[in-house]
Amino acid sequence: MSREEHLARTFVELADTLVEDFDLIEFLQQMTVRCSELLDITDAVVYLAHPAPRLYSPAPCNPQPALQRVIDAACLEGPAVEAYRTTHAAIPDYPVPGEPAPAWPRLHTALEQAGYALPSAVPLRLRGDSLGALLLLHTGDRALSPDDLLLAQALADAATIGLLHARTLGRQETVNGQLHSALHGRIVIEQAKGIVAVRRRVSLNDAYAAIRAHAHNHQEHIGRIAMAVIDTGLLPAMPAARPHQDPKNKG
Repeated sequence: MSREEHLARTFVELADTLVEDFDLIEFLQQMTVRCSELLDITDAVVYLAHPAPRLYSPAPCNPQPALQRVIDAACLEGPAVEAYRTTHAAIPDYPVPGEPAPAWPRLHTALEQAGYALPSAVPLRLRGDSLGALLLLHTGDRALSPDDLLLAQALADAATIGLLHARTLGRQETVNGQLHSALHGRIVIEQAKGIVAVRRRVSLNDAYAAIRAHAHNHQEHIGRIAMAVIDTGLLPAMPAARPHQDPKNKG
């Protein structure tokens, strides 16, 4: 699959929230996976403001404790909070060696422990209405490129439109209910990903793809399949590999 095809498929996925069995957790999880595939980043984390004004992260990309500390700290301070409040991209200034640490001490400590550089963030916004933020995590000592930042904002904008459509079409209570239960659902899916990854000896993203494909093939919500992995030892088959071009290869 070429990068252009991958981009087109991703934007279609982010717009596809009008289905009857729309699942918020799966939607946000898939968004973080696509961001990691298409952008020059290590991980992506979606934050939603529900109830506003505090941010929550219903769909993290990795269950490791070090990353979880970053996720928790970024709810309270840093680029994700700034992007949500201002509705503009937040790009931190990299500190000069020997100078004091940035103004976000808890986040800065968590980032150092997890091996990340200072992150950037873009808002989930539509015409000044901010639903949350997308945090972009990477390693190294350089900021995210302007092209990747623009693409991240485009992905965030597409996701915001999809979420607002889901709320508008008579499903406000359903979406809000999913938001309230997202923390529990997040833990279940991450545990299932870890189990499948260990037993299949694959990456966490590949494990998630197997769980998602099994749910789709059996017309079940991904949360129910994740519970089956944990409770009954269900081991989804790995999806057939398809030859494709590395999406990050812009050549």
